[in-house]
Amino acid sequence: MDPASTIRDAMTSVALLRSKAAADSTLGEAVAAVKRFQAKRFQRYYADLLSANDFGAASRFFLEELYGETDYAQRDQQFARIAATLATVFPAAVVGTAVALSRLHLLTEQLDHQMAEHYRLQAKNAFDLDAASYLAAWQSVGRRADRQYQLESVLELGRELADLIRKPGLLFLLKLMRRPARSAGLASLQQFLERGFEIFATMSRSKGKVAQFLSTIETRESNWLDLMFEDLPKNALRSLDGLYD
Repeated sequence: MDPASTIRDAMTSVALLRSKAAADSTLGEAVAAVKRFQAKRFQRYYADLLSANDFGAASRFFLEELYGETDYAQRDQQFARIAATLATVFPAAVVGTAVALSRLHLLTEQLDHQMAEHYRLQAKNAFDLDAASYLAAWQSVGRRADRQYQLESVLELGRELADLIRKPGLLFLLKLMRRPARSAGLASLQQFLERGFEIFATMSRSKGKVAQFLSTIETRESNWLDLMFEDLPKNALRSLDGLYD
């Protein structure tokens, strides 16, 4: 499938999931609860990176853009609208990053919504998602291969950003495109790309820092997946315990 169709189809699917949640307040609350819990989990697991001079900006970027509670509707609409002409608006090197982001975003939304569907059937109050309820929803959904793919997609997105900043003049070209992007109604997408490139450009000035950052995420998230899917739920609950203390 060509990049434009991939992005357009992914964003259409995400929009349908959002519409479903918006039309069902209980489901919408459950989805929000799942996302809040996951954002808190990231903040806890990566507190050291979030406060580190070398990795703080990159950690916040991943938290806010990939793991957080941010409403991506505006950026998604821009993705869908520009899909057919992406290559004529942004440099060719950026297209692959946009495709990877759209796929990752769709998978994340699908997993979150499926967990929310399970959770709302069990919970009396969708605003109060505790560790036991989160674990039950996670293990009910399963889909370990998709969870692994989600992690690999996050890592690949980081690697692509790191590779892109090595291309001479690309970041400068993106900055020159601020006005055209804004005029085309693509300001949100432009800001995401520019922010990501700037953060990884800064981090890459210190040799080995990008690799260290991505390796840390890979190790911790792989351990997290093993914990959540193993047959010892008490260990997983112990890891989750305290997220809402």
